[in-house]
Amino acid sequence: MLNPYLLMTVLYLLVAILAAADASLTSLNLLGWFNGLRWLRVHFITLGMATQAFFGVLPWLAAARQGLPRPKTRWDIWLTLNAGLLILLAGIPIVNGALIFTGGTLIFVAATLLSGQLWQMRGGSSNPARVSIRFYVTGLAYLLLGITVGTGLWLGWSGPLRIQIPVEVHIHANNWGFMSLVFAGLLVDIVPRWTRQALASSRAINAIFWMMNLGALALVIGPWLGGSLWFVVPGLVLHLSATGWLLGLTASSVYRAGLLGTAGAWHLLLSYTWILAPVLVAPLIILGVPGFPGAGIEATAPQALIYGWVLQFAFALLPYFVRRFLAGEESPRLGGNWLSLLAVNVGSGLIWASIFLTEQQATLHGLGYAFFVLAFIPVAWEMLRTSRSVLQRMEAAASTSAG
Repeated sequence: MLNPYLLMTVLYLLVAILAAADASLTSLNLLGWFNGLRWLRVHFITLGMATQAFFGVLPWLAAARQGLPRPKTRWDIWLTLNAGLLILLAGIPIVNGALIFTGGTLIFVAATLLSGQLWQMRGGSSNPARVSIRFYVTGLAYLLLGITVGTGLWLGWSGPLRIQIPVEVHIHANNWGFMSLVFAGLLVDIVPRWTRQALASSRAINAIFWMMNLGALALVIGPWLGGSLWFVVPGLVLHLSATGWLLGLTASSVYRAGLLGTAGAWHLLLSYTWILAPVLVAPLIILGVPGFPGAGIEATAPQALIYGWVLQFAFALLPYFVRRFLAGEESPRLGGNWLSLLAVNVGSGLIWASIFLTEQQATLHGLGYAFFVLAFIPVAWEMLRTSRSVLQRMEAAASTSAG
């Protein structure tokens, strides 16, 4: 059964490569076209690559955990999501309120429909997919909040909603809520299948879920109320404790399975380095320690976070999904190789260095995005080669049937 979301994921991967290449060339003053659209570059990865993959594989993963046939593609969800993405990505660079509102609304509807589909698959308390579905549905709830706040950034909704720091609320809802919870659910679903051993007890996974969920909620409420430390600090402690716990369980399972010698495993584990980096410097910014430019970190850190964490996590799992759900491999390996692993982490390090070395900022930005492009290439080739072989087989089967 062909999964159209994964084909769209490959398309957005190619567009994200071009956007990263443009960021490199414009930072080095070698190209002037498409300059300054940093939000659009980020959305090619978050709403483009990641969301397409989530919408495509989450129902299939939930069905696989229960030993059920793969559910049919919900074309109403696919069409609503992709129409919304195209309209939104057209509206952001020209700051067109009507397009942004329409695109955001369509994506909101698609996420609501997917949440309903997953919720219907949760079954009873003995359902093995119930725990991961809870991660997925809660993550999608944060996406709905992120869409609402993000759309309101362009349409003036922050005042009526009394959001004090709307950009941070939007980023926190999407990163600490949506991405973190869905990534956690994917680890709960995929690591046991990949390592062929249980990740942890159901009690431990439930504790991780509630700690991560409550931490994300506090991290959204904090900037909503103007950066209240009464919410931000407990939120960070809860969320990072849960993340560290889950990451430790994952590393232990991978080690016991003898899979630490693979680049894909290191992509998964090292990706979380870049979600920790902003947290480690946050107290120094709050305390006003000299040498830590708060404004520069707030402006640039989200780029390193998305490329270092979200993109690197995707490097491991997107080729895995393509092999498993497009090519039909029973035991696919994780994606990425040692070149992509080195390049994506060097690129993230250079972006972070550019925050502090302001005189060399443009050069470091250019080099950082050049390394991101280099990291993209082997992963994109891997996915394109698998997708092409699947489409060729389908074409040959159709020709045979027609003949």
